[in-house]
Amino acid sequence: MSVAMARRMLRSTDKRLLWKIAWNLGWKGMRSVQRFKKRLKKGQVFPPFLYISITNKCNLRCQGCWVDVAHPPSDISFEDLDKLISNAKKYGNYFFGILGGEPFLHPDLMRILEVHSDCYFQIFTNGHFLTDDVCKQLRKAGNATPLISIEGSEIVSDERRGGKRVLEKSVAGIEACIRNRLITGVASSVCRTNFEDLVQDSWVDRLIDMGVHYAWFHTYRAVGPKANADLALTPEQVVHTRRFVVRIRNEKPIAFIDAYWDHEGRALCPAAIGISHHVSPWGDVEPCPIIQFASENIRDNDGDIFKTMTESTLLEDFRKSASGATRGCIVLERPDLLKDVVTRNGAKDTTARGSAMAELDLMESRCSQHQPGKEVPEKHWMYRFAKKHWFFGFGAYT
Repeated sequence: MSVAMARRMLRSTDKRLLWKIAWNLGWKGMRSVQRFKKRLKKGQVFPPFLYISITNKCNLRCQGCWVDVAHPPSDISFEDLDKLISNAKKYGNYFFGILGGEPFLHPDLMRILEVHSDCYFQIFTNGHFLTDDVCKQLRKAGNATPLISIEGSEIVSDERRGGKRVLEKSVAGIEACIRNRLITGVASSVCRTNFEDLVQDSWVDRLIDMGVHYAWFHTYRAVGPKANADLALTPEQVVHTRRFVVRIRNEKPIAFIDAYWDHEGRALCPAAIGISHHVSPWGDVEPCPIIQFASENIRDNDGDIFKTMTESTLLEDFRKSASGATRGCIVLERPDLLKDVVTRNGAKDTTARGSAMAELDLMESRCSQHQPGKEVPEKHWMYRFAKKHWFFGFGAYT
């Protein structure tokens, strides 16, 4: 399938964009991880991949969303974003995940892409603002891939995302991306109401027919102010989804990303191993997007994000506590332990709603991707090689 996938990419995308992703993400990304490994030997943990929620504004109201989209709007300023990215680049970081809210509601998103043309950006979006004009700007910039959220059928999408004609508008965004020869992905939060629709060969075939180049299945996490535990997958469904993705990688000409298993199929947490951390719409430095507590901000230390992250006792305590308790998600499995970490470090609630601790108190222990004895190793040589060398435990788990 590697050859078929390569042919699809060559036929359907701008060759300049392929060069950008190969150089800015592929080559520079590998070098960034190598620098990360060297820093680990010195006891310094500065993640090679940063995820930044640049705004809390959004046109939808999704079930289980932890972002304060209903509260007064907040955008990270262009100046702060520029400083954050520039400082991270000094330490070899060239890949940034851009989240929201809805990132395309940020007034300076395109400007950031243009100013940092030597970086690569993955933009998590609902796709509703991906018009032909916007896609032409993305093609001109050449250094970003839209990752468009699809949550299932028309009925399920409207129910899950709190809008009307949600799927239709998202699909229109995908079509605009494909027309403009962008490297285009689709992300789905797999839950009980869309499991039967999405974890199917027919769904993957539809993505391929549309021209989508890669997909990413997240498992739904019952967190936030309106956590809906009824949507959470059963342990059996989590394993089934993992088996499905591993099989599809060998059978279909589409790339499938995941960030929660290593090459042997063992669970891992990107934040626990230190390969990624998160910045909130208010500039707070958090372990990951669903942990809305912080002791530091990107404006600390005159904007030196390396110093801020490498000296953070909260991040260090989180990594040690999480990796010592589970290979899975500490938020789902051990909310009590996460509360201890937050309390011990005097971390503040970084939400606009001010209820993150109360939400943590109400959480019950649930299944995550860590299910010992049910590991599903990678079968495709390319995924095994990449994960073994650039995305594994890094010694975090003993």
